[in-house]
This record gives sequence, structure tokens and C-alpha cells, in this order.
Amino acid sequence: MAQDRILSSVKDVELVEKRRNQMIKGAIALFKEKGFHRTTTREIAKESGFSIGTLYEYIRTKEDVLFLVCDAIYEKVRDRLESAIDLENPSVTNLEKVIESYFYLMDEMQEEVLIMYQEVKSLKKDTKEYVLQKERDMVGMLEKVIVTSLQDKITEQDAELLANNIFIQGQMWGFRRWMLQKQFTLENYIDRQIHFLMKALPINKPQPDEAG
Repeated sequence: MAQDRILSSVKDVELVEKRRNQMIKGAIALFKEKGFHRTTTREIAKESGFSIGTLYEYIRTKEDVLFLVCDAIYEKVRDRLESAIDLENPSVTNLEKVIESYFYLMDEMQEEVLIMYQEVKSLKKDTKEYVLQKERDMVGMLEKVIVTSLQDKITEQDAELLANNIFIQGQMWGFRRWMLQKQFTLENYIDRQIHFLMKALPINKPQPDEAG
């Protein structure tokens, strides 16, 4: 659990979670405006609604706050994917729903995702690896729903590549919104991306022994 990776002098678990959630919200607002390096812990404390002394009861360094921000972003992505995925009744329709839900979330979180990619390099090696593993886990969730939806019609390697493509295409709406929003509405962007993804899948295509 991410909260356990950050030392705190406060033993009340619920209070620690509450205060750190306040920090995450305050830090995201500041990182959007000033970036990680130009933001001070004192500013984070003020934006979060408490003193610098209180801040240091729950974290040790500014990097701890960045780590919590990155982890919170991935937790939100995971929760959204889990709410959309139906592994009990896998289908291409559910796969489309998962992709659509993920793309909408990336629109909602475009600033947060941009912050994460810009600033994750500031994390230490072990915490950076933890954050990167969270990304691999998210891609793995997409890969699993692809494989279950298509059953034996797609190889593991192709499913992994497709999952990575979906992951990046969702984020691309945020990274390149300055250009894409001049040409597409969000709904149109999602519709066309899903259209091309579905065309690339082995759905209702004759198998080699059926092609004649």
C-alpha cells in the first residue's frame, strides 16, 4: 500500500489518509501552476489548509508528496477500469465500454497525467520503479479484458501491444489536446479511436482454415 511507504509520526491511519488526501489535492493545484521544482513544501501546506509543521508529521520530503500524487492518479485509473470491466461476461461490447470509460477519465485527469509524466523523473529509483509498476499493472488490466473478450482470437503478444496502444491513445488526448481539440470533439475522438481499434481486431474475420 502506498501510504505505508511514506513515514508518518501520526499513528491514526484514518487521519493520515485524510491529511494526505488534502496534500494531494493541494499539491496537484500547485504543480499545475508552478511545476514540482518551483513549488515549496510550505506552499503545499498552505494550499492543503494546515501549517508546515503539520505537513511534516505526515511526510518527510517534497518527493513524498509527488509520490503520493502519482500513486493517487493510478489508483483513480484502476478504480475506473475495475468499475467498467466485466470479466464474468466478457464481450467486445464490454471491451469498447472499458476503452470509452478510460478515455473519458483521461480527459478528466489530463492535467494530473501531464504532471505525472513531467515530474516522475524527480522520484528516487525505488519509488520511481513503484510508480512505473503501477502503470504496468494498469496496462495489464487492459490486456486481460482484451484477452477475455476475444478468447482465443488474439495472441498474448498482440494483446499486450494493443493494451499499450489503448493506454497511450487515451493519454494522447491530454498531451496533444492543443491540436486535437481543434479537429475533434472528445466524443468524436473516442468514437474514431475505438473504430480503428476494432477494425484491427480479429472479430468476425474468417480463420485461415475458413478462408478457402
